[in-house]
Amino acid sequence: MFSLSLPKISLPTSTQFIMSNKRLLLPLFLLVCLAYPPMRTLTLAAMSDAFFQVSVFVAATLFIYYYVIDRLPKLELGYLSQKSPLLEVSFASLLGALPGCGGAIIVVTQFTKGQASFGSVVAVLTATMGDAAFLLLATKPVEGLLIMFIGLSVGIVSGSLVNALHKPDHLRPAQNDYTDDCLSQPSKALIMSKSIWQVVLIPSVMIAIMIAINTDFNSLNTLLADSITLFGAAMALVAVATWAFSSKGQSYQEVTSEEETISPPSKLYKVLQDTHFVTAWVVASFMLFEILITFAGVDLKAWFAHYAYLAPLIAVVIGFLPGCGPQIVVTTLYIQGIIPFSALAANAISNDGDALFPAIAMAPRAAFVATIYSAVPAILVGYGLYFYGL
Repeated sequence: MFSLSLPKISLPTSTQFIMSNKRLLLPLFLLVCLAYPPMRTLTLAAMSDAFFQVSVFVAATLFIYYYVIDRLPKLELGYLSQKSPLLEVSFASLLGALPGCGGAIIVVTQFTKGQASFGSVVAVLTATMGDAAFLLLATKPVEGLLIMFIGLSVGIVSGSLVNALHKPDHLRPAQNDYTDDCLSQPSKALIMSKSIWQVVLIPSVMIAIMIAINTDFNSLNTLLADSITLFGAAMALVAVATWAFSSKGQSYQEVTSEEETISPPSKLYKVLQDTHFVTAWVVASFMLFEILITFAGVDLKAWFAHYAYLAPLIAVVIGFLPGCGPQIVVTTLYIQGIIPFSALAANAISNDGDALFPAIAMAPRAAFVATIYSAVPAILVGYGLYFYGL
């Protein structure tokens, strides 16, 4: 018998990257919406709002945060544990309450090395809100600080209770060669965006502040208002495209988590990486809401108002998803007034951010149990605030 064998077609590396990168779906979707006339005005407004109402303030907040946090020492939890288990759990909760996922990753790593207790892992995962904290602090600083305080308090209580129930080495893996020191070179897209941001950041901040104080640009000059909308949409597209081209985007983790650390470490690149990441998920959220409301006739605010009792529970379940992307969606829902504060608090306690990825890799059993443990206070606090009227 004869068999017909077809020659294998080898695609260029760049073509393979584009075809396999799931992150590219978002900028491609935005371009299609911009090319489709009935969607163009809606898309431009959503992208511009995302940039001026979120991205600019997130970038400014990150600049301040990373330059301040760089001066704070990373204490060893093992030393604190010898002094006082409560001191160790309290410091782990403090690291978790800080915006971003770095503090939580530190505690998880120290747990696998025998330098931290299982209670400190529960404390830090309970206290952390991940990168969604940057978004909340940039747009609603009072609520952001309140969520940090709630996370810190609940983390201390949860971690102390877990240490009272379990030994410090509970579920600690015997050995693990995992390292979280992932280093990468800045992508060409990130290098290009750095040059753009250096030029537009200050003017963007000035425009964003004027928008925040309800300046009506249309009453001043229609052409000026349209130009600002186009500029904001263009910058949002730059941020989303940079985010898409800065990763292979093949796995769930690569899509929903923040970027690898640049080598050598750079605070400026870290600010841009996190800003692009938050912007991408916020733009996706804004577009989803607009499409549901405008074309599908779905009123999310009315739905959650009618089924308000489900909001904290839904937020807790979303918190089980690893990565900061889904949690940014929840925070965006709160900022837009769609879900109540109780749901935001429930999600903040339940979610583990990007720290869940190294936890699963280094100590999967501990990660699973810690996530379940964090769900208990999330439900209690969420529904406690809900019945209190928040």
